[in-house]
Amino acid sequence: QVQLVESGGGLVQARGSLRLSCAASGRTFSSYAMGWFRQAPGKEREFVATISGLGKNTLYADSVKGRFTISRDNTKNTVYLQMNSLKPEDTAVYYCASRNLNIISTMSVRYDYWGQGTQVTVSS
Repeated sequence: QVQLVESGGGLVQARGSLRLSCAASGRTFSSYAMGWFRQAPGKEREFVATISGLGKNTLYADSVKGRFTISRDNTKNTVYLQMNSLKPEDTAVYYCASRNLNIISTMSVRYDYWGQGTQVTVSS
């Protein structure tokens, strides 16, 4: 059974940085695309970033491009989201997700497994 466990969230001041981690288990990690999504209170879940199995292909939401970096360490079965220059509007619960294919996607419905989420709060 595939399990995804996020960590690294917390409270940070605007313009600060955080690094989120998502540890995966249950199958060959490098064979599948991974993604990060977020959901703010009262809003729909939105795409943040995605990465292919070997890390060669990435895609970012326009709102985070240039500030966030997605990466993965397949030896540790972990995907990361480095978040710099954080803004109050980045406040949300951040979710890690995995596809059953090695094709990156911005659409949450195409992801098959989800973590429980980690809260990120950015104060102004």
